[in-house]
Amino acid sequence: MSHDFFSFALLFIIPIIAVLGGMTMGIIRTLGNQRMAELARRERIAAIERGVDPDKLPPVMNVEGYEDQGYGNGNGRLRRAHGLMIGGFITVAAGIGLSILLYAMEPHEKHFVIGFFPMLIGAALLLSSRVVWPKKS
Repeated sequence: MSHDFFSFALLFIIPIIAVLGGMTMGIIRTLGNQRMAELARRERIAAIERGVDPDKLPPVMNVEGYEDQGYGNGNGRLRRAHGLMIGGFITVAAGIGLSILLYAMEPHEKHFVIGFFPMLIGAALLLSSRVVWPKKS
């Protein structure tokens, strides 16, 4: 195998592994959250069967459990804004890194401009997080 073939194969293998890994993490997280919600419901039912007043029991957390992170019920816009902001920072950093890498490889060529595309996407994500951010009423 030549060096060019290995580089070409690596170019496609890394994104495929990243996408499959992200999908696998999402599936595992969803299954874990469903299991936790099921256990919370079973525990609540068992307490009610033992005679505990349902009004005295703590409220059941939602499936994703965002109460612990300060989002609470009805604060989906804040959660969405945080996600967009994190994604924006990561994408801007990836664009800067890509530009630096391409410039270091061939300083006399203009290939480093390719890194501007992820930077612009990250800037758009940061702007959209600002738009989605909940306003004080």
